[in-house]
Amino acid sequence: MPKPTPKSIAPAEIPVVARMLVANVKFPMLATIEGTQPRLRPVSPVHTDGFTIYIGNLKSYDKTAQIDNNPKVELCYLDEHHNQVRITGMAIIEKNRKILEDIWKSNQLLQLYLGSLDNPELIVYRIEPISVRFMQEWALKYHEIPLE
Repeated sequence: MPKPTPKSIAPAEIPVVARMLVANVKFPMLATIEGTQPRLRPVSPVHTDGFTIYIGNLKSYDKTAQIDNNPKVELCYLDEHHNQVRITGMAIIEKNRKILEDIWKSNQLLQLYLGSLDNPELIVYRIEPISVRFMQEWALKYHEIPLE
């Protein structure tokens, strides 16, 4: 069996391809730490702004305590061709009311499930990127994406 050869992507196009991948993948995986044990789960972002990702959460979820103890997280977006974008960042509770209202208005599931933006169970985390890396399937090499 011959070794697969990845499609060539011009270096200037890699950030564009990475943004498209993030926009198209609906359920990235979020990694946190519980003590010394890594934890991984799929999440459904409620808003994306470039590589800044917003994740809805409930205070009663295990990941809330994990993020409270260690806000360093990583998101991994994997598409159907096995290309991936990894966003390493800090999970910060979003407090900007305008951003929260915009997220709320655009997310019917949050509205149906929680009933009110002021539901005390609701937390929206803003994942502030520290680094973003892209890897094309079979290339076996990560490309660092510049943060703007």
